Amino acid sequence: MENVWPEDLPVAQVRIARPTDKLREVESFYCDGVGLKKLGSFEKHAGFDGVMIGLPGLPYHLEFTRHEDGSPGPAPSKENLLVLYIPDQKSILRIAERLAQMGYPEVVPENPYWKLKGALTIEDPDGWRLVLVPTAGIN
Repeated sequence: MENVWPEDLPVAQVRIARPTDKLREVESFYCDGVGLKKLGSFEKHAGFDGVMIGLPGLPYHLEFTRHEDGSPGPAPSKENLLVLYIPDQKSILRIAERLAQMGYPEVVPENPYWKLKGALTIEDPDGWRLVLVPTAGIN
């Protein structure tokens, strides 16, 4: 696999965005629970409030938005996943413990592949799933 960015795809930043009706809970889950950082936010922009969350200094992040008239509901399936690869199992267990104390326990993954890799799966406030995978499980 080639590690050079394609010249015909000059992307400067990647943002994954999704709506939520639980903006504050989602922000707390990903910042206080997982440990990602709040990179920015906005309010009342064409009826939307939002927050950008990610790893400081890197050109990719998550954006969560809430519309004043409401937003779509929970994830369409248990296979809608955000997968984070983490260098050591101790860090994964610390994150999972923080999230469990916040009321977000580990759930059984839909795909048994993740358990075989030693990963933990946790649902966020909207039911979207976060998978924490030890880097030893990367294939």
